[in-house]
Amino acid sequence: MDKDRGLLDLIITRIPGLTILERGILCRKFNSEEEITGLTKHDIEIILDRPMKQRNWTMDAIRVQAEKDARAAEMRGIRWVSIVSPDYPPQIREIYDPPAVLFYRGNLPNPEQTLAAVVGTRHPTPAAAAQAFDISRSLGANNIPVVSGLALGIDAMAHRGSLEGGAPTIAVLGSGVDAIYPVSNRSLARRILENGGVILSEYPPGTSPMKWHFPARNRIISALARGVLIVEAPAKSGALITAQFALEQGRDLWVASSGTAAGTRFAGLPYGGLSAFGEGTQKLAADGARIIYSASDILDEWKLKENLVSDNKEKNLWP
Repeated sequence: MDKDRGLLDLIITRIPGLTILERGILCRKFNSEEEITGLTKHDIEIILDRPMKQRNWTMDAIRVQAEKDARAAEMRGIRWVSIVSPDYPPQIREIYDPPAVLFYRGNLPNPEQTLAAVVGTRHPTPAAAAQAFDISRSLGANNIPVVSGLALGIDAMAHRGSLEGGAPTIAVLGSGVDAIYPVSNRSLARRILENGGVILSEYPPGTSPMKWHFPARNRIISALARGVLIVEAPAKSGALITAQFALEQGRDLWVASSGTAAGTRFAGLPYGGLSAFGEGTQKLAADGARIIYSASDILDEWKLKENLVSDNKEKNLWP
């Protein structure tokens, strides 16, 4: 956080009824909390050139909440970075609707580091879970940390694989970074932090997971990555939202063989077998997404195959 800005960024995250883009406008317009705390709701409406429906708030009350957020952050090892900071991840800044403020625990990734996103269903088949782990482990061993959402199923296997490969891993939450969801992944979250990774979110400390938060967080997952691998996804999976964001953001998009009809056509290859949970990934493959069988397919596409590492030696990838 920028000490010169004081509580400014926390105040902006707590003003109700603002869009993501409007929060960014306010972050760029003001440079310190003193510049905003003297304003009224009407002043904010003039800046945004629209009326605000939320009536029962005052800037004094917002500042009190921001002070609580700051205390909670200090107690729980949470930091934050605003869109105007040079430390803000540049891959996220370039998308259409970047969060005005990112909250995080751990170490933000090196912006020069190539990252890959690996996501999929919370209820994978054994073949898909194994492939997510194996591909993520190989990517980690080859200096490509994995980004995912710390959900059950494919996401958790992707994080574990990246850690097993010796790479820090990035978890993007649909809740505050102090509200790990699901609770069963708390030990995995600790491992991520202990191994130099990061847990980040656009939501302030104490924010509970809400169902509408998860589609929004998916744009951050895809933004951080050079490419997105959908391992296995049913027809209405949130992973398909990540796929759409990847296409909109100009990222590479792939599907894993375990979640596509390729598992049937090439039953002799690893991860064969077609899943009833793979309707979404089958559709992506039919629409032209490349089918990935192993991490070497990704390394080959990125012209990195000559550097292929097959072991799991530990590496310190973050600065």
